Amino acid sequence: MSDHASNRFAAALNPPFNITRASHAVLTSRDLDATRVFYCDVLGFEVSAQETDALYLRGLEERGHHSLVFRKTSAPPICERVGLRVFTDDDLRKAADYFASLGLPAAWVQVPHQGLTLHVDDNVGTPLELCAVMDDLPSNLQRFERYRGGAPMRLDHFQVITYDVQKAADFYLALGFRLTEYTATDGKDDLWGAWLQRKGNPQDVVFANGKGPRLHHCGFAVSEVHDIIHAADVAGALGFASKLERGPGRHGIGNALFVYFRDPDGHRIELFTGHYHAIDIDHTPLRWDLSDTRRSQLWGMPAQARWFNEASEFPGKALRDPTLTAEAVTLEKFLASQF
Repeated sequence: MSDHASNRFAAALNPPFNITRASHAVLTSRDLDATRVFYCDVLGFEVSAQETDALYLRGLEERGHHSLVFRKTSAPPICERVGLRVFTDDDLRKAADYFASLGLPAAWVQVPHQGLTLHVDDNVGTPLELCAVMDDLPSNLQRFERYRGGAPMRLDHFQVITYDVQKAADFYLALGFRLTEYTATDGKDDLWGAWLQRKGNPQDVVFANGKGPRLHHCGFAVSEVHDIIHAADVAGALGFASKLERGPGRHGIGNALFVYFRDPDGHRIELFTGHYHAIDIDHTPLRWDLSDTRRSQLWGMPAQARWFNEASEFPGKALRDPTLTAEAVTLEKFLASQF
């Protein structure tokens, strides 16, 4: 990595407030019962609460009340917000002051099962929800009789499609996020993808180049490879085989063994295992050239075109064309080249 790139990717060591990790996502659903069947019976999530107009889910090791929230809608499904946890309510107050200094309006809101909560958009239009505490529930980590489907443990990250990856990365680096891996134009510093973390593994927030802002997926960690295969088997057995969109395979970036599903409303969920720790301050970000397809899959078939092109929109956000353009290596193109 060049000195120029090092400076561009330097994280703030004393950020204006303390973000701890990716926390949760708030999505909408046209049929909460169908959503519950998919996430609980197929993938293995735990229900924290179900109300007339909302469903709250969490992974098996999560003690926070929810990592996925689904709100009932009759409109096309969207992602309302993605959530970040901070250490304390004082961090939230510092966050409000910091965003005001950047000209980003922030609002205090009341959210069920959460303490003091702040809403704000980042500099590329991603709607964020920040909180320090949630209702605390017992962990199911050792309740092995509850393990179903892929037995998801915890929310690990979310990936956002954005029109300007460098602009987004600059924003999060200033908040203390550190870059673990990135994709750049061959021989240049143009940034196509950025994997940014606060909790010491490869990612909490990922930004990928494309028409945005849109939520590409939420990624949940599982304990072992068997869980990924079992989730696929259960999906097939229960008639959800068509919801398996990509994988299994292994990403070069992050080293994750993965599978991607689309839920009944089209939201994308990744189950994965096998990533690494990036705790030390002198961890050097790993660069991947855009032309190196190993970044997307060390093995496994390339993704379908829809994996690159389809994503969950955010409310009221006009989509902007990306500043960089290139054709993705899709499954369709790969198969066409073989015959």
